[in-house]
Amino acid sequence: MAHTRQKDEDETTTPVPLPHQALAILRDLQQITGRSKYLFPSVRSWHRPISDNTLNAALRRLGYDKTELTIHGLRSTASTLLNESGKWHADAIERQLAHQEANEIRGAYTHAAEFWQERVRMMRWWADELDRMKELGRVIKMSA
Repeated sequence: MAHTRQKDEDETTTPVPLPHQALAILRDLQQITGRSKYLFPSVRSWHRPISDNTLNAALRRLGYDKTELTIHGLRSTASTLLNESGKWHADAIERQLAHQEANEIRGAYTHAAEFWQERVRMMRWWADELDRMKELGRVIKMSA
């Protein structure tokens, strides 16, 4: 499994395991964006990524209003489904979402914990689960 990095809430980066499904999407995307530093560069500057507002605006153009779907809401949904599956340690889920520990004392002891092996298994399971939902018709393909 390959990996990339995402920015945490405190602007540090977190390694993110990428299952084969994500890698296939990234290869397809590279055909469109070339070798930009960002997967989704800003239209104003190729040196900056698009913002959450840009992604939310895209959802609005697809017909979803802000009470139905937001980009952050997708992260919340992932957190809920991963936690409710009962398969993953809560700390591994929080680390995967790049959340910081709210308890300062606990955070001082767990800040370096990556839970890497569990997160690799989790992301493989998550990608397979999304594929399964799609096959069962529980995921609707969004068209532009």
